[in-house]
Amino acid sequence: MTSTPNDSGAVVALRSLGQDLLAEARTVSSGRAARTVVAAPGLRTTLLALTAGRELAEHQAPGAATLICLAGRARLATAEREWDLQEDVLVAIPDQRHRLIADSDTLVLLTVRLD
Repeated sequence: MTSTPNDSGAVVALRSLGQDLLAEARTVSSGRAARTVVAAPGLRTTLLALTAGRELAEHQAPGAATLICLAGRARLATAEREWDLQEDVLVAIPDQRHRLIADSDTLVLLTVRLD
C-alpha cells in the first residue's frame, strides 16, 4: 500500500516502489528515478533508484542527511573519503560536497533534515 507523501501516517511499500523506480530508471537516459515518500515539516525522505554506472553529480546536502542502501552497491564519495554502500548499510552524509556512484543497479533511501 502506498499513500501520498504528505499523508499523516502514510504507509509506503518501499520494496515494491523501489522495483518500480528501478524499472523506470532503466528506461530513461539519466539512469535514475526518485520519489519523495515522506514530506513533513523539516524532513524529507526520498527513494532513489540509480542504474549501474550512473551517479548523482557532486552536490551539497541542504541539511543533515542519512543514506540507507536498500539494494545494490554504491559509493558515497567526498574529495577526502569514500564509503562503500551495500544492502542494509546506513551512512550519515558528511556536511561537505559529495557524490553518489552506483556500482550496480541501486536503490537508496535518503532522509534530509530541512532547516
